[in-house]
Amino acid sequence: MLYSFALSCKLKAAVGSLQSRFCPCFARAASQTKYLPVISSSFKSTAVRHWSNIPFITVPLSRTHGKSFVHRSELKHAKRIVVKLGSAVVTRGDECGLALGRLASIVEQVSVLQNQGREMMIVTSGAVAFGKQRLRHEILLSQSVRQALHSGQNQLKEMSVPVLEARACAAAGQSGLMALYEAMFTQYSICAAQILVTNLDFHDDQKRRNLNSTLHELLRMNIVPIINTNDAVVPPPEPNSDLQGVNVISIKDNDSLAARLAVEMKADLLIALSDVEGLYDLPPESDDAKLIDIFYPGDQQSITFGTKSRVGIGGMEAKVKSALWALQGGTSVVIANGTDPKVTGHVITDIVEGKKVGTFFSEVKPAGPTVEQQAEMARSRGRTLSSLLPQQRAEIICQLADLLTDQREDILAANKKDLEVAISGGRLSQPLLKRLSLSPSKLNSLSIGLRQIAVSSQDSVGRVIRRTRIANNLELEQITVPIGVLLVIFESRPDCLPQVSALAIASGNALLLKGGKEASNTNQILHRLTQEALSIHGVKDAVQLVSTREEVEDLCRLNQLIDLIIPRGSSHLVRDIQRAAKGIPVLGHSEGVCHVYIDQEASIEKVIKIIRDSKCEYPAACNAMETLLVHRDLLRSPLFDQIIDMLRVEQVKIHAGPKFASYLTFSPSEVKSLRTEYGDLECCIEVVDSMQDAIDHIHKYGSSHTDVIVTENEETAEYFLQHLDSACVFWNSSSRFSDGYRFGLGAEVGISTARIHARGPVGLEGLLTTKWVLRGDGHTVADFSEQGSMKYLHENIAVTHRTSS
Repeated sequence: MLYSFALSCKLKAAVGSLQSRFCPCFARAASQTKYLPVISSSFKSTAVRHWSNIPFITVPLSRTHGKSFVHRSELKHAKRIVVKLGSAVVTRGDECGLALGRLASIVEQVSVLQNQGREMMIVTSGAVAFGKQRLRHEILLSQSVRQALHSGQNQLKEMSVPVLEARACAAAGQSGLMALYEAMFTQYSICAAQILVTNLDFHDDQKRRNLNSTLHELLRMNIVPIINTNDAVVPPPEPNSDLQGVNVISIKDNDSLAARLAVEMKADLLIALSDVEGLYDLPPESDDAKLIDIFYPGDQQSITFGTKSRVGIGGMEAKVKSALWALQGGTSVVIANGTDPKVTGHVITDIVEGKKVGTFFSEVKPAGPTVEQQAEMARSRGRTLSSLLPQQRAEIICQLADLLTDQREDILAANKKDLEVAISGGRLSQPLLKRLSLSPSKLNSLSIGLRQIAVSSQDSVGRVIRRTRIANNLELEQITVPIGVLLVIFESRPDCLPQVSALAIASGNALLLKGGKEASNTNQILHRLTQEALSIHGVKDAVQLVSTREEVEDLCRLNQLIDLIIPRGSSHLVRDIQRAAKGIPVLGHSEGVCHVYIDQEASIEKVIKIIRDSKCEYPAACNAMETLLVHRDLLRSPLFDQIIDMLRVEQVKIHAGPKFASYLTFSPSEVKSLRTEYGDLECCIEVVDSMQDAIDHIHKYGSSHTDVIVTENEETAEYFLQHLDSACVFWNSSSRFSDGYRFGLGAEVGISTARIHARGPVGLEGLLTTKWVLRGDGHTVADFSEQGSMKYLHENIAVTHRTSS
């Protein structure tokens, strides 16, 4: 009748069946199978082993315990892990019963980590809630029987459950809670053992040694212990016995129990799951509360604690004290949310993988600001930057252009260091090494491009796009404004830093830059010069270089601080950022599958020049040709032979498309995919039957980046230009012209294939949005009602002044 009774019966039947099957080979299986332990009173293990021949993955892990991890990325090396489940995580919202869905996902994650070769321990709440559910059921059942016999059915509605004493609930709930854990872990062929402890057990040296020995033996047998305070007998905590140093901690609740246990067992990591995202500087319900990513000892004075959780006896203050005590003992700590359905299914594994989840406690405070602080500084200074006069922003950009030439030797020396490291490491391909390399001519081109941006910035921010007279003395303007804070992530291209910085400055945007570590020395000096230029008008912090060990995925989650992400790099990087961005728009393209179509009326001279330039001038560029489409009538012509000869001379590897291969007796290697971006001296050749066939092919296999037609027929060319839906469509010109500098934009932050806001090379205009400004004289909407005295005019006003008044 009771859930726990039925579950226990099922568990006994399952255990009996498993034992009857595997007892003969018990010793052999014990050395091959993983278990999860749950631990019982007086440290007498009541482990029930469940055996299976299902293989598991073991990840070699080794770590000498002593000091806690300094950075989140090191958490993947944690071998011994304690997971503390708070009452709010384990119990339902009505506090009567367990949150079975959350528990199941937590058990699954613990099982995954256990099967990787880690040693998992669980400190769990929930016995009181489980027992309350059982006792309420028994009391209601008992009352219903008595009242049915003596008082009639009408009084059943008046039944009430008396206040249940917590110790009695714990006594009634422990067995059911344990049975539930055992049933769940059985699904992963893992054993669980239960241990109940009290504060007095830790004050008795012999009992503490027994506990330590029991836990080590369980872990040695690949069993994960489930540990809880023995709430059926635990005395009230003493008021002045809390956290008195490394060697003493009062076991008041499961937070302090988990901390004490983690230090006793020399655990590498303690994960404390609660019903909040982590530690906030103010109570989480406050409007100005901010989640603290990393908390350092000594920061307690900056925290204002709120009320404790709806259940349990701890609270965030108790969690922080326990976490700091564990940290002092050499165990790293993360406090995170275990109740959010969006993250519960992977919160534990995310933490162990080093992702930015919850609050990480670290003893080592970095010298510089956090990325969150950098974003806040950038936004603050960015607003000042946008309020500068256009000529002041232009002066900053011109100063940066001068510094690029004046400090040329220092920049090239730093770049040489990066190149030497990259070459010795052997991790970068030749195209990427070419992107990484700077030269005097590159710096001169950068300087020229920056001066073009300075000129174009004169009427960018605050430009009036439209004026409308809504009514007499009521005028509306639409004006350009900066987007806000930009995050630009780029690989192997240090020249990207001054280009993007200049565009951000010209458009009044704040900027966060995250460059690849392969260009760290060059990026640092270029960023220093950028901030030096910004300093002439007091906005040095408007451009920030993220130099912390922040993962790209973590940066993409800062939706409260970043307004637009612009990735510049490989298609793999762009796709990863597009997937990782949470609530932040991404401007960019994932691939540059560019086509050149050779029409049957093409000029031989133009064809050879355009194909050579599009493919061979810089094959690693995103605007390089990847697929050559040839009209069927040209296949056996002298023109086609010249194309093949030229590509052979340029050492371009050819892949045959399906149709092209069908025409050949001995063909080159057939292409694996018509959507391939080679980024090297390789290309695909495919045959099409007509210009419309070429358009259809590009729409199906292209990436909407840049596509070219080569023909002498103007009517054919115009049809191609009008009907092909790509960001850039060219006639009789190389695909390599798809570039902000070559378009006269000065530079670009990237090339967008999106269909909103900006397409193609994104320069200054693409980094602006608009706002509406309405100027009135006491006008109200009621003035324009049927009974009102005013009428809408909606007259367009000529824009005579370029900037808003």
